[in-house]
Amino acid sequence: MDVILSEQAKPLSNGVAFFTAAAPPPESTLAKMQHAGFEVTHLYGLAEVYGPAVVNEWHLEWDALDIEEQAKLKARQGVRYLPLESLDVINPETMEPVPADGKTIGEVMFRGNVVMKGYFKNLPATESAFKGGWFHSGDLAVKHPDGYIQLKDRSKDIIISGGENISSIEIEDVLYKHPDVAVAAVVACPHDKWGEVPFAFIECAEGKAVTEEVLKAWCSERLAGFKVPKHYVFTSIPRTPTGKIQKFQLREDVLKRLEK
Repeated sequence: MDVILSEQAKPLSNGVAFFTAAAPPPESTLAKMQHAGFEVTHLYGLAEVYGPAVVNEWHLEWDALDIEEQAKLKARQGVRYLPLESLDVINPETMEPVPADGKTIGEVMFRGNVVMKGYFKNLPATESAFKGGWFHSGDLAVKHPDGYIQLKDRSKDIIISGGENISSIEIEDVLYKHPDVAVAAVVACPHDKWGEVPFAFIECAEGKAVTEEVLKAWCSERLAGFKVPKHYVFTSIPRTPTGKIQKFQLREDVLKRLEK
């Protein structure tokens, strides 16, 4: 979800509340939308759990926080719906829940009678999806001390650099906060020493321009050094008709660039 507000844009006289699911909007987008009068609530789920099964239930005491702090909280996916028996963030290797520290990444898993029984006529896929008695979503997340979960990446999009897991969403959030960046997408780039490093694709805001050096410095001030993208390409970023960024095309683009 990309939001670009023109200088002529005015806040709504009456607020508009709506729900969003699929890819989580960046914190900066949520803050802009709140300034414009839109109240966003995150939902999260999959077809395998019959649609949304998790909601970022808002706490009234959070209303006292400034908009930037509220945006950080709105970026979370939240807690389970009541019909869902269990929701957790679990280490898929040990099948143990990750600590609720807001840092340790695990896989979001579901359990309960709103979860599908299996994939039609595909026993191997069903057994893999339900390994350990939980439905494996393929989404990676952290669990905060209050129990709310927050998505960090799809398992296929996580960047593993020198044995460290790097969330592309975390890097994109930082890039989106730069005033000259309209759209950002980060994917893994193969690297001889580290295995993978972050590679950033950038669309500049209308009438704006920014350099690789400026963005590297911006990220270095806000991220650990190993998370800072090593490469930046300024281009139009491919999206589906519904606006979802097509990262598989970007990964193919990276490989083509390496071949040159």
